[in-house]
Amino acid sequence: MVVRGRMLIGAVAVAVASAACSAAPSTPGAPTSTPVAPSSTSVAPSSSAPPASTAAPGPPTSTGGIANCATAELKASLGQGEGAAGSVYAPLILTDVGPRTCELRGFPGVSYVAGADGHQVGPAAAMSGPRGGEVVLKPGAAAAAQLQLANVGNFDAAACRPVPVRGLRIYPPGDTASLYVDRAGLGCSATPPGNQLSIQTLKPA
Repeated sequence: MVVRGRMLIGAVAVAVASAACSAAPSTPGAPTSTPVAPSSTSVAPSSSAPPASTAAPGPPTSTGGIANCATAELKASLGQGEGAAGSVYAPLILTDVGPRTCELRGFPGVSYVAGADGHQVGPAAAMSGPRGGEVVLKPGAAAAAQLQLANVGNFDAAACRPVPVRGLRIYPPGDTASLYVDRAGLGCSATPPGNQLSIQTLKPA
């Protein structure tokens, strides 16, 4: 009788456990990571296109919008010279021989040249006085700058080392191409104790 009672209690316990297991729903394993919501800020894709090229600048212009005179549009010449205090003073004239109106401002570059190769002789002209304003040149018009050419024979020969020259190389302001003016004479191949050439600013001729 005791044995049957224990068997009945065991059977009831097994039945209760089975019922509890069958009542619990099966739950799948939880994911190992939580999905992240996409960002509301989109990132622009990198472009493989090359950067835009920068156009070469045109000729410099003044505040009035007039282009600088290019060397190819100009002709250089020397006006009538006058002697004074061991130097010759002559206007260096730049004439607009192009088809358009252009302008010049400032100091031309001037130096002596010699030989068939046109090599420079001695220092270039020193700038004398203040820089002037724009000089507007219509076709056929001219600007002039006073040029002082020292008599290099007045310098100490050892310091000057004078040599024959055949002319002048002229750089219009703002340009790297040059013009040429014939003028035979002597120039210092070394650096003299004074200026062998001096140039003032351009003014209307």
